[in-house]
Amino acid sequence: MQRVTVTLDDELMKDLDRIIAQRGYQNRSEAIRDLARAGLKQTSVEVDAARPCVAALVYTYDHAARDLSRRLTHSHHDHHDLSVSSLHVHLDRDRCLEVSILKGPGGEVHHFAEHVIAERSVRHGQLVVIPDTDGD
Repeated sequence: MQRVTVTLDDELMKDLDRIIAQRGYQNRSEAIRDLARAGLKQTSVEVDAARPCVAALVYTYDHAARDLSRRLTHSHHDHHDLSVSSLHVHLDRDRCLEVSILKGPGGEVHHFAEHVIAERSVRHGQLVVIPDTDGD
């Protein structure tokens, strides 16, 4: 085992200590090891652009924003080979939540998700990727 010294700012340390308490870790080292493993796992999925994956793209947006709904619909149609299914939810009068299930090469899935999340008036977005090991 190797010893590593890491400097964290106060806010990040407070967040880490909160996670340690919530999840019941015995010490900071265990928590940091788990977070490092999770980060490495996610990065390995992101790095291999050719590897098939399935993913959930979750985002909220202002449905009244000029042409946004039309642009999002066109993006999904332009990438119909990646889009498996979508769920559309009206959160309130102005905001919508959309969950899109995607399947395809990791690089293409990431590129499409980044394009959607970068659209003006998309407020929050996150992509959750799972390697499609059965697709090999």
